[in-house]
Amino acid sequence: MSPCGLKLSIGGGDVETNTILPRWMTEEVVMFQSVAQKFFTTQFAPGLEKWRMQGRIDRDIWLAAGKLGLVGSSLPLEFGGGGSKAFMAAVLLEQGRVGDASWGISVQNYVCHYLLAFGTDEQKRKWLPPMSRGEVIAAIAMTEPGAGSDLKALTTSARKVGDKYVVNGQKTFISNGQNADLVCVAAKTDLSAGARGISLLLVETSRAGFRRGRRLSKIGLHAADTTELFFDNVEIPAENLLGQREGEGFGQLMSQLPWERLSIAVRCVGMAEYAFRQTVEHVRTRKMFGGTLFDLQNTQFKLAEVKTKLESMRAFVDACLDRMIGGELDIAMAAMCKLHCADAINEIVDECLQLHGGYGFMEEYPIARLYGDVRAQKIYGGASEVMKLLIARNLAV
Repeated sequence: MSPCGLKLSIGGGDVETNTILPRWMTEEVVMFQSVAQKFFTTQFAPGLEKWRMQGRIDRDIWLAAGKLGLVGSSLPLEFGGGGSKAFMAAVLLEQGRVGDASWGISVQNYVCHYLLAFGTDEQKRKWLPPMSRGEVIAAIAMTEPGAGSDLKALTTSARKVGDKYVVNGQKTFISNGQNADLVCVAAKTDLSAGARGISLLLVETSRAGFRRGRRLSKIGLHAADTTELFFDNVEIPAENLLGQREGEGFGQLMSQLPWERLSIAVRCVGMAEYAFRQTVEHVRTRKMFGGTLFDLQNTQFKLAEVKTKLESMRAFVDACLDRMIGGELDIAMAAMCKLHCADAINEIVDECLQLHGGYGFMEEYPIARLYGDVRAQKIYGGASEVMKLLIARNLAV
C-alpha cells in the first residue's frame, strides 16, 4: 500500500490509490509517516472516547508524541524537528486517518513557526525545544467576542510600562486553552493604529492576572480543548514581544496563514479517507433487499462521487504541499485549497452518513461524530467566506 494512498477491497478486487508519491513525500517523510501512523492507531485512537467525554486530550499524549518527534516535526533539527513542514503534513494526515481533528498539535505547530520566523535567538532556545518535546503546550489567542476574522477590531491591549507590557482583554474559541503553558496573544500596542497597532506577545499562563474561562461546549470536536481566556493586568517582560518592533503582528499573522490553512486541508484529506473507509465497510456488511447495501447501484454511484471528491482533495493538497516546500505557496492558492477541502469534507461526510441510514444518526458510530467535527473546517483558520474574498482579490484579469 502506498503510504499516502488508501487500499480497500471493493467489488472483489484490491483498489490502491495514489501509488505515485508526490514530490513532498520523500523517502525520509515516508519512514517518518510510518511512525506517526503507528502512534495514532495504537496510542492515540484508543483514548479518543475518554477525551471526548472530558473535553480535552491528556497531557500524557503530548509527551508520548514528543518522544517520537511528532510534536515539533516541522522544526529544524537543532530544535528537535525533522527540518521540513512535510513531516508535520504527514502527522496531520495520519491524525485525520483515525477520524480526529480535535487534537491541537497543529496549533502547537503554528506557534512554533511564529517563534521560528520572528523570535529572537533567546526566545527560540527557551521555547522551541520544550515545545517540540510536548513539555510545553502552546495556544494562539486571536479571536475575541467582538472580533473574529476582522483582526483590526481587536480590543485586547498591551501597554508598555518601563521594561514590561501590561496585557488586558478577553479571548474566546481558543484551542489548547485549558492545557496551554504559553499563549501567543494578538494585542493592540497602539489602540489608534488599526491593524498597524497589532503586536504578538508571548504570555506564560503562570503569570498573575491570567485566567482561563469555561470550557466551551461545541456541536463537534468534543475532545478539543477550547476555552475562553482572560487577561487582567497581566505583566510580561518586554522581551516577550515577538519581533523586533511593535505593530508587526498583523504582518506576522498573514505570513503564516498559508501554511495554517494548508495544514487544515491536509487533515481534511485524512478525515475524508476515514469517512470513506468506514462507509465502505458498513455498506458491504449491511443486508438489504436480498443482498448488501453495496450491491445497490445508487450506493455505488454515491461512493464513486465520494471517491472522486477525495482524489480531487488529495491532488490539490499534494500540489500545494509541493509549492509550500519550494517556497512558492501564496495566500490565494492556500485559500483555494482550504476552501475546496473544507467544502469537500463536509459533502463527503454528509453522503457517507446518509449511506449509514439510521445508524449514521447514532453517536456510537464514528461517522456521526465526524459529522459534527468536520463542520468547523469551514470556520476556523478563516471562514470560507473570507477565503472567497482572498481568492477574489487575486483573480487574474
